[in-house]
Amino acid sequence: MIDWSLYPNFTKAEFDCKETGENEMRPEALELLQRIRVTRGKPMKVTSGYRSPRHSIEAAKASPGSHAQGLAADIYCPHGADKYTLVKAALECGAPGVGIAASFIHIDAGHETQSRPALWVY
Repeated sequence: MIDWSLYPNFTKAEFDCKETGENEMRPEALELLQRIRVTRGKPMKVTSGYRSPRHSIEAAKASPGSHAQGLAADIYCPHGADKYTLVKAALECGAPGVGIAASFIHIDAGHETQSRPALWVY
C-alpha cells in the first residue's frame, strides 16, 4: 500500500488508470517524480499515470509498457522553455526514461523489458 503522504505534490487520483480506475504505481516512480517536482520548483500535471494492462493503449502493445508496470507518468508540458526545465530536472534527478512529445513529457523510473537509460521523441 502506497503512503501518499510521502508525495505531497501529488494525489493518488492523478495516477489512477483512466479506463479502469486501478492504481498500481510503484514507490520508485513516485519518489522520482517527487524529486523532480522539488528540483524543478513548479507544479506538474499528470496526464497519464498507471495504465492497467487492459487499458486500450497497453492492450494494443506486444507487451505492457512502463505505465502498466507502475513505473511511468506523462506530465503535461506543451511549451519549449517548460519542456527544457522539466527534461533538465528529470535528468538531474536520475530519470532513466524520458520521452518528449508535443504536449507532454514521459518520465519513467525504468522498464522491465526495455533498455534504460533512454531518451526519445514521439
